Order: sequence, then structure tokens, then C-alpha cells
Amino acid sequence: MSHGGGGRCLVGMTSTSTFRIPKAPVTGLFGSLVKLYAKKKLGGEFPDNGYVYFHHKPVLKAILSFEGKVEKWDRLDEDLKSYCQLVSAGVIGCSWCLDFGYFKAHNDGLDLDKVREVPRWRESDVFTPLERDVMEYAEAMTLTPPTVTDAMVANLVDQLGAPAVVELTQMVALENMRSRFNSAAGLQSQGYSDVCELPLARPSGETAVRSVS
Repeated sequence: MSHGGGGRCLVGMTSTSTFRIPKAPVTGLFGSLVKLYAKKKLGGEFPDNGYVYFHHKPVLKAILSFEGKVEKWDRLDEDLKSYCQLVSAGVIGCSWCLDFGYFKAHNDGLDLDKVREVPRWRESDVFTPLERDVMEYAEAMTLTPPTVTDAMVANLVDQLGAPAVVELTQMVALENMRSRFNSAAGLQSQGYSDVCELPLARPSGETAVRSVS
């Protein structure tokens, strides 16, 4: 359960997750509280990863606590924060994370003309040089092994300042954790972006990130 955000436009969603780790029954007082949290943050649609994390409540509680703190970070521009997470999720191939990321960008009022172009950011002409540098960094951090260079980081520090680059780096690392967990658990697109009617550009070429499946 991650990526906090206000919930809107959630009607008729259909999950495509295979649940390699079976869904846990969300019961008891803590289960009721988690459902209320989902209703407040996501408009009532319970996220598929919540069913998986509910098997291990201490892990779920730790993630919810940390994600709540992450929402308060403010040294990195929100658009850049969205782009870097979407690129990272795309490199890993987490369709659930991409799906939710587009939904969150929609609900956060970000520039959707750019958001929908993230899967083909190398080819698209809508991004600024700084935005491209941020997405290149997110991609380099996420590849195995990482391909980050000294020059890449120095360039970002010059443009954004060290605090923002720290936040950027941590956001990409966090998205790696989210995406790799969700992918390993068999979680796939849950229909968040479809319900918001956000058409997504499809990438082409070997260097483009993958789109929502």
C-alpha cells in the first residue's frame, strides 16, 4: 500500500493482478482502519498490494508510516517527482505502479499532457532539458547494474541543489522498492488510469520505458 493521494474518478475498476502471494482477508479493527484509509486516500478502491501486505501487519504499518512522511517532502518539484517515479516503474515493468502513478498525477493536478508522454520521454518534444535530465537519472538508477555517472549527478546538483537531488534519489530508490515488490507479487494494472480516462502514449524503441499493460 503506497503512493498516497486524494481519490477521485474511481468507478468500475477491474484488477488484472495474478496475486502470486494470495490475497489476505482484510479483517478486524486494523482491517477496518486500513479500509477507511483507502477510502479517504483512494476514493474507496482498496489497492491490490494492500491485500498482500495485510499478511504481515508490522510491514504494512511501517510502509504506511513511511509513505505518510514521504508525502511531506517538498524540496523537489512535484512534476519532476512524478516523472522520475513513472520512469523507474516503467524500467522495472510494474504496470500496477504505472497505472497508479498516472491516476495520482491526474488527482494531484499535474500537467497531464506531459505525464502521458513519460513512456516515450526520449522521443517526445514536450519535456524541458531539466526534465529529461531527471528522467535519465531515474532510468540510470533503476537499471541493473545502475549506470549513474559523476557528471550526471553533478549536473543535477547544479540545476536543482543538493537537497532536491537527495529527495530525487530517494524517490527513485523508493519507487524501485515499490515496483519490485509489486512485480514480484504478481500485481498488475488495477484500472486507476483507465477510469480517469487518461490516454497514455506508447513507447517505441529499445530505450523507451514500458507502458501500462
